Amino acid sequence: MSNFFNKTDLSRKEAENIISETLYNCDDGELYLENSKSESILLDDNKIKSSSYSSDIGYGLRAVTGEVIAYSHSNDISKNSLQQSANNLKSTLKSKKGVYNHKITKTNEKLYEDINPIEEKSLNSKLEILKQVNNYLRSKGAIVQQVTASFAGEHKAIEIIRSGGEVLTDARPLIRFNVSVMLEKNGKKETGVYGVGGRQSYDDYLKNDNWKKVCNEAFRIASVNLNSKPAPAGEMKVVLGPGWPAILIHEAIGHGLEGDFNRKKTSAFHNLMGQKVASEGVTIVDDGTLHQRRGSLTIDDEGTPTEKTVLIENGILKNFMQDRLNARLMNTRSTGSGRRESYKHIVLPRMRNTMMMNGKYSQEEMIKSVDKGIFAVSFGGGQVDITSGKFVFNCTEAYEIINGKIGSPIKGATLIGDGPSILKEVSLVGNNMMLDPGIGTCGKAGQGVPVGVAQPSILIDKMTVGGTQL
Repeated sequence: MSNFFNKTDLSRKEAENIISETLYNCDDGELYLENSKSESILLDDNKIKSSSYSSDIGYGLRAVTGEVIAYSHSNDISKNSLQQSANNLKSTLKSKKGVYNHKITKTNEKLYEDINPIEEKSLNSKLEILKQVNNYLRSKGAIVQQVTASFAGEHKAIEIIRSGGEVLTDARPLIRFNVSVMLEKNGKKETGVYGVGGRQSYDDYLKNDNWKKVCNEAFRIASVNLNSKPAPAGEMKVVLGPGWPAILIHEAIGHGLEGDFNRKKTSAFHNLMGQKVASEGVTIVDDGTLHQRRGSLTIDDEGTPTEKTVLIENGILKNFMQDRLNARLMNTRSTGSGRRESYKHIVLPRMRNTMMMNGKYSQEEMIKSVDKGIFAVSFGGGQVDITSGKFVFNCTEAYEIINGKIGSPIKGATLIGDGPSILKEVSLVGNNMMLDPGIGTCGKAGQGVPVGVAQPSILIDKMTVGGTQL
């Protein structure tokens, strides 16, 4: 854990006094200190293309009164800099009056170890594994045209100081390992991509040649698509596979359940609390408490412990995801969903690990019930209107379903619809829930934060599929 006051003329006591004075007439606010270190290493075209390391340290000082947020940040942690930030905030809010809310629940639970994955393995060892990845995939034959592999690691230490000297801390590791392989056969080229990650050590994925599993999956996906045929088009039944396809739930539904969109009445769900918004059997939660998962946090970026928040229960809308500001303005409580990309950004209500919970049906039962449709295993890029939930997703692995059986792999399938409508078209929920492999990053208001998703297989009775074959 960083000691932010070691190499500065600013003492902790002086910082606490400035914070308390600044926030005296405010409803909320804090000093957020952050020390982050990150690395990325990329192998491409048989050689190491790049290797980078960066570190950053700074603070964000926030004061909130009513709906007004005053914010100042700096990479200079000093007495003069903090005092200047405080003066700017007081000037902005001089006509505003509030009552500071001191209530923050404490937690003793740790969801990940205080380790720095960057320092756990030498640079040379990481470079060596990337070279092994390249050699392993190219050994599969001349069909392999290109191999790309990368490591990304991060360690972020934060400290939150609130009015009255309350202090909350967290140290957050994060890693990611990605492989991409392009195959060519009979003039046709296809790429398979797979990655893993989480809040843990690189070793969890790389010891005992575990990296080969990632390589094999990327190769498998590319091989499947080499043998694919054009996707059908039209309205049909769609079976979504478990795990990563829950990105559709995240994008098309999850954002619409964030507190700010509902307070501002821009979400399709804003006036539906307590009402039926999905088929019976559909339960969706946002859980920040899963150990070592990419979207988990011991505390959020306001200091509130994260939790498992039930959003939709058996089709009924139960809760929104809340930070402290939107919770206060909506007369409810924070769900530990206040997140920011870094000390340079304001807090927003954001998802953590968004999941549809298990039902009672097997994937095989779903497939057998479909005369004509598609089985979507994985998604790539897409476009989403996060308030309306309208979406277009590209399938990176999908298959036709004919007469209750999985048929040929298909290429070029897109799923088109809107989240609120799709929720009501779910007819069967599977019993095979899977977590995603740990690679998700969510964008909102120009900020990116790590997230996770999970779901079982689900059957959607009616969905528009865009393809190239009518």
